[in-house]
Amino acid sequence: MKASNLGNFYDDFEVGAIIEHSLSKTIFESDNNLFSLLTMNHHPVHLNLDHVSNHQHGQILVVGTLVFSLVVGITVPDISGKAIANLEYESINHLNPVFINDTIYAKTTILDKWESKTKNDRGIVYVETFAFNQNGQGVLSFKRKVLIPKKV
Repeated sequence: MKASNLGNFYDDFEVGAIIEHSLSKTIFESDNNLFSLLTMNHHPVHLNLDHVSNHQHGQILVVGTLVFSLVVGITVPDISGKAIANLEYESINHLNPVFINDTIYAKTTILDKWESKTKNDRGIVYVETFAFNQNGQGVLSFKRKVLIPKKV
C-alpha cells in the first residue's frame, strides 16, 4: 500500500489552475450543535427550532464559522497539507445561508505565487476558495496566503 501524499509543494502549484476538491461534507444537526457549544455561540437561530419557525428562513441556520472551518478543512489535502503556515485569510464572504443536512463542496483557484524573500526553501501561494451546496448554490468564498515548502 502506498502512503497518502498530503498536500503539495510550492513547485506543484500553477497560477490559474482550478482544483476541485474531492472531499465534501454533509452538515448534520449534531455538527452544528457541537460547534455552537464549543464556540459558545448560543444564538437561537442556530439552536432553537421554535425561534426559527418565526424567523426569515424558517429553519435552523448552520453557524457561519463552522462552514468556514469546514471548507478550510476540505482544502487541506490539496492546498495546505504541507504548509509551514497559513499567513492570512481575507475577503471571507458568506454568500447564502447553510442549513442542516446541506452538503458542502469546494473548489480553489490558484491566484498567484511568489518565492519567499527571506528563505529560499519556501514560497507563498495565494488562493481563492469557493464553496457551494448540493444544489450548486454558492455559500462561501475566501482568499488566503499559505507558506509552503519547495521540493528538496
